[in-house]
Amino acid sequence: MITVFTPTFNRASLLPRLYKSLCKQTYRDFEWLVIDDGSSDHTKEILDQFVKENKISIRYYYKTNGGKHTAINLGLDVAKGEIFFIADSDDVLLPDSLSIVNAKFTAIMNDKTFAGVCGLDVDFKGNIVGSGLPKSVIDSNSTEIRSTYHVKGDLKEVFKTEILREFRFPQITGETFFPELFIWIRIAAKYKIRYFNKPIYMVEYQATGLSSSIVRMRMQSPVASMMTYSDMLTYNMSFKLKLRAIINYWRFWCCRKPGVAYPKIGWRWYWCCPLGVVMHIRDIFRQK
Repeated sequence: MITVFTPTFNRASLLPRLYKSLCKQTYRDFEWLVIDDGSSDHTKEILDQFVKENKISIRYYYKTNGGKHTAINLGLDVAKGEIFFIADSDDVLLPDSLSIVNAKFTAIMNDKTFAGVCGLDVDFKGNIVGSGLPKSVIDSNSTEIRSTYHVKGDLKEVFKTEILREFRFPQITGETFFPELFIWIRIAAKYKIRYFNKPIYMVEYQATGLSSSIVRMRMQSPVASMMTYSDMLTYNMSFKLKLRAIINYWRFWCCRKPGVAYPKIGWRWYWCCPLGVVMHIRDIFRQK
């Protein structure tokens, strides 16, 4: 079974579009698991109506607002599927998305070296987001696919549920955002992903969504941001990627609150601090 997992917050107006795309799936052995992260709109009423229609299997959970990463943690606790497909509330699936994912998983499900599979994103006009893949199939990981194969743009990773359960998001008191990059890099250090050159996910970036406000969210959750970038320094990455990470570390170090513990880094990276401060000053002006 595939768990199509949707974390949502005040997106009642967009959920029907995703729901309709799930109802059109050619592959039917799936559940739609929705974690409502404290919505104050009519999300619950919308989901209740979908459940009454009885077209697909739906499970709905409400929780107090804690951020997308806490919704993912809860989703992993209650998911019934062996495959975990994260579908944000503002995006949709193509009619054969789950069929393609299931077929790709059939080949790697029993291989313990693989964490999952990954297809392409397209926009609502059908255009591929980013560069696509240089080959039809690549066995790689989320860091190597970009540094070695020079793939650009968002991709759609789908994971084995048991693998994601190994890599839970930490929860930082007072912060409601944690970069997903923190988990994807940790998975990349241990497992492979099978990449394939087919679209399985249709994206639309909302003006009020996480993608559009990512810098502001990281500024408001500096400890989580610093944890992510300091963690990157411990993995086998190019100097260019590590340099970018350490500049971002110092960038969000400037946002930390006095007296709050944060991850420390080696003194040899202190020379990058002025670059991070410049980035922080730029962020402040752009947020105005």
